[in-house]
Amino acid sequence: MNWLKDLSADQRVALLFVTLFGLLLVTSASTGLLALRERTLAQDARFERFQRELRALWIGAVVFWLAWVAGPAGATLLFGAISFLALREYVTLVRTRRGDHRSLLLAFFAVLPLQYVLVANRNFDLFTVFIPVYVFLAIPVASALAGDPERFLERNAKIQWGIMVCVYGLSHAPALVLLDFPRHRGQGAFLLFFLVMVAAAAHIAQTAASRYLRRRPVARHIDRSFSLRAWALGVAAAALLGAALSWITPFEAGRALAMAAIAGAAGTLGELVMSALKRDAGVRFWGNTSSVTGAVGLLDRVAPLCFAAPVFFHSVRWYFQLNP
Repeated sequence: MNWLKDLSADQRVALLFVTLFGLLLVTSASTGLLALRERTLAQDARFERFQRELRALWIGAVVFWLAWVAGPAGATLLFGAISFLALREYVTLVRTRRGDHRSLLLAFFAVLPLQYVLVANRNFDLFTVFIPVYVFLAIPVASALAGDPERFLERNAKIQWGIMVCVYGLSHAPALVLLDFPRHRGQGAFLLFFLVMVAAAAHIAQTAASRYLRRRPVARHIDRSFSLRAWALGVAAAALLGAALSWITPFEAGRALAMAAIAGAAGTLGELVMSALKRDAGVRFWGNTSSVTGAVGLLDRVAPLCFAAPVFFHSVRWYFQLNP
């Protein structure tokens, strides 16, 4: 571990991406050969789902690599684009009225860019309250000026929650890249990599555990696969991976384990919340009606990060007492 911590930033980046893309190549080659050998396997629903998840991992790895190459500014623009697409996907699957058009225009073309401008300028104190305070007061005002009182509270709550998840939550991910640590300057991007990996590990471990453990769902009308045991195993997997990745963070192994557990727990609980929203919208996946609405399932992929990023960001700032 000491040898890994002594590596330069460029050497750590090279080691991370060689390992990541190497694992993806081996997995893709293995599944491809297996599909050629077992012709019937390609028609199996579980194998098809695994292939979709693998493609999503490839896309995520390439996107993260591009964000790394582009630097802090590129990462902020990239996550801004992802926020736009995620919010668009969310809005297409919730019921809105003509009177909501002003609020939606405000959300897409004023709130979203302003939030990411605040991130890019490192106005951390302002960007953490901009949406929960100012925007949450402005959205209902814009709706009221449209003069449509029908289901006013419900409509505004849905728009506010979409902004909260897709813009506010996700904007904390590039903010990690811009954090400046006293003895780890210019290495904030490693924290983003750390967050993405532990959130993904918690999701994968919880999904696998829910399939093999006896299910005791705590919210069976929302998600029958979510149980406390599976959730705890997902958090434990994230914590162990976090401890193993402590060499890329400012944390020691024990603190990295705790931070990873916090991020994993927040991400998996966020998935449960998004499952409840999907139930309310009457869909199983956010991408169910892609041919009509343009929804492609992006929100399913980034939902854990939308919840884990703000919790992790503020935990790091509090622990290190970082000032803007």
